[in-house]
Amino acid sequence: MGKIILIIILILTVGIVSAIALGKYRWHLATETVRSNLEAARLPIKPLTFDSRKIADLPAPVQQYFRATLEDGQPLISTVRIVHQGTFNMSETDEKWSPFTSTQLVISQRPGFDWDAQIAMMPGINIFVRDACIAGEGILKASVLGLATVADVGGTPEAARGELMRFLAEATWYPTKLLPSQGVKWEAIDNSRAKATLKDGNIAVALDFSFDETGAIATVRTDARPRTVNGKMVLAPWHGRFWDWEMQDGMRIPKAGEVAWEMPDGSLKPYWRGRITNISYQFAG
Repeated sequence: MGKIILIIILILTVGIVSAIALGKYRWHLATETVRSNLEAARLPIKPLTFDSRKIADLPAPVQQYFRATLEDGQPLISTVRIVHQGTFNMSETDEKWSPFTSTQLVISQRPGFDWDAQIAMMPGINIFVRDACIAGEGILKASVLGLATVADVGGTPEAARGELMRFLAEATWYPTKLLPSQGVKWEAIDNSRAKATLKDGNIAVALDFSFDETGAIATVRTDARPRTVNGKMVLAPWHGRFWDWEMQDGMRIPKAGEVAWEMPDGSLKPYWRGRITNISYQFAG
C-alpha cells in the first residue's frame, strides 16, 4: 500500500510540474507573438537627435525638465528594454502585496509596449500578467500559471486610452518621446505643472505633469483614467510618482516609481511599486 501511495504522489507531482511547465511555455509563445506584432507596428523616427533650440516655446517647467534631462545632440530613443522588480497589490480593497518581476519592451514610434510580469501568489504559484498597447489596441490579460485565465480585457476604446496613458506616464523612462517632435503637445498649467497630450490614431490622451525644483518629473496624474471594476471600465483619478533619478546613456531618468488610484476621500491607493533593475536603449538612426 505504501508503494502505491508513493507512486500516486509521484504521478501527481510529475503532472503538476508538467502543467506548470506547459503554462509557462504557452505564455512565452504568446509573448513572442505580441512582441512581434509590436515590432511590426514600428514607424520611422525623425529627427534623429535632440536640438535644444526646438524647445524654446515650451512652458518654462518643461524647458527646465528637458535641459536637466537631455544634452544637445542626444540621439532619440527607438526601443527600450526594461527589467523591473517590486510589489503589486492584488486586492481592490485591502493591502495584499505580492512580489513581482517583469520585462517590458517599449517601441517609441508608433507608441507601444508590452509589460510581461510574473506575480508570486505563493511558492510555486505565479500569476502571469500582460499589460500592453499595440497598434492602438489596449490589452490586459492575467492567467494563473499561464493555464487559467482570470482577466482578459481589451479591444475597446477605453482599454486603448488606459494603456496609452500608461505609455505617456512612463515616458519619463524614455524621455526623448516627450519631445514635441515626437508627437507630444505641452500646455502650461502653472509655474511647476504642464499638461502633455499624445495622440495615436483616433485616441488622444492627456496627463498633468508636475516638476520639482531640479527639473525632474515629480508626479503625473489625470482625473479620468479607465479602470476595470467588477469587469466594467469606469473613469477614476489616477496618480503616479517617481524618484531615484540617475544618469543612463546620457539621460536622467528615475529608477523607482509608484502608481495609485485616487479614492473619493482624497487618499491614494497604490497598487504598483517597482524599481528598474536593468534598462537598455536602441537609438534612431
